[in-house]
Amino acid sequence: MEIDWFFQQADWVHVLTIPVFTGVIGFLINWSGLWMLFSPVRFHGITVPGMRQLSRALPRKIQEVPGILQGGLGWQGIVPARAAKMGSIAVDKAIAKLGTPAEFYQQLEPDQIAEHIVKVFEPDLPQMIEQIMRREHPTLWRDLPRPAREAVVRRVQAQLPGVVHTVTDEIGEHIDQLLDPKIMVINHFQRNPALVVRIFRDFGQRELNLMVAFGFVFGFGLGVPVAVLDHWFAQWWLLPVLGVLVGWITNALGMWLIFEPPEPRRILGIKVHGLFLRRQDQAAEVYARIIADDVITLENIGDFLLDGPRGDRTRQMLASAMRPAIDNAAGPVRGAVRVAVGPRQFDNIRDAMALEAVDRTIKPFKDPEFSRRQADKINALVAQRTKELPPRDFVEMMRSAIKEDEWMLYAHGAIMGFAGGVLHLALFGVGGPR
Repeated sequence: MEIDWFFQQADWVHVLTIPVFTGVIGFLINWSGLWMLFSPVRFHGITVPGMRQLSRALPRKIQEVPGILQGGLGWQGIVPARAAKMGSIAVDKAIAKLGTPAEFYQQLEPDQIAEHIVKVFEPDLPQMIEQIMRREHPTLWRDLPRPAREAVVRRVQAQLPGVVHTVTDEIGEHIDQLLDPKIMVINHFQRNPALVVRIFRDFGQRELNLMVAFGFVFGFGLGVPVAVLDHWFAQWWLLPVLGVLVGWITNALGMWLIFEPPEPRRILGIKVHGLFLRRQDQAAEVYARIIADDVITLENIGDFLLDGPRGDRTRQMLASAMRPAIDNAAGPVRGAVRVAVGPRQFDNIRDAMALEAVDRTIKPFKDPEFSRRQADKINALVAQRTKELPPRDFVEMMRSAIKEDEWMLYAHGAIMGFAGGVLHLALFGVGGPR
């Protein structure tokens, strides 16, 4: 076959439609790839009998497809599916740079927390004492004259600020053993994968839209050499095979456009810099606000301290810290009361008051309004540290939710490129000279 090197006998409709096709396919690849990244937030699919057992024999890459290991066929957005991993790397790269949990706790101004606890706790104190005494020793409490009961309540109220400061100091002293920011963040991201999607969407939607638009540019540009090769060699299999390459490269270029290079660099005299990296400061502000409002909140810290994996230890430690203060609240009549009710019953009353006080002392941590006020301090801290991250660490933090699954995007691009080549072949036939 004679090759028409200079396009003297070209079928120009056939030749010119190839870059248009690859451009449109490139646009659709990046548009649908963006959907694959973020949607749906939760797994959507069907359970297939035997799939769970079969999946263990499949290659590791196939097992990574959302739903396969769970025995289903369907899809979950790549980013929400990897929310826990992003949370882990976010702690390692940015949140850990805030310092130790103890240093972080000090930034939240424990004295202000203590004042808020006293303010919230104090109105409930008489009712709490009444409930405990009626439960633990109803006869003693009933036989006490009203002035004596009121005196007990006043003395406990007078002791309250000291007790609360003891509690907040005790939390601060042992916070490194009680609070694990990494577990807290990972668990929160895992329960709320939509938060990770928000991190990308809230600051990066403009860049993501640009990536979709560049899909057409990359696809069209790659379509030019494809059209030339198709015209020169005129093989029926050429367009589908080259379509696979075009689809794969288009997606790879789209990801490269967003994340690479982390530092500004000149290529052929043109300044090149990853789109997300150009706005690291703005990204840090958005990221910090989401972390402060939804993840590392005083409310979540309170939940973790009491109900997290180390909650029992927190309760025991705080109850132990409160017992001496409760003894002091009994004042000079402590010995007489201890004799009157018996040592064991007295200790039961004291321990019951300590345990009840623990829950009520931590409860103000969970006050959403107070937590929102404290969020400004957390926001400032996280934003500052995220802005200070080296660009390579910032890229790793943002890309961690995507990187190990990028092959799925590239494979999806290759499949669409193949389909585009087959469609062009079906509509316009085999290329070559007329």
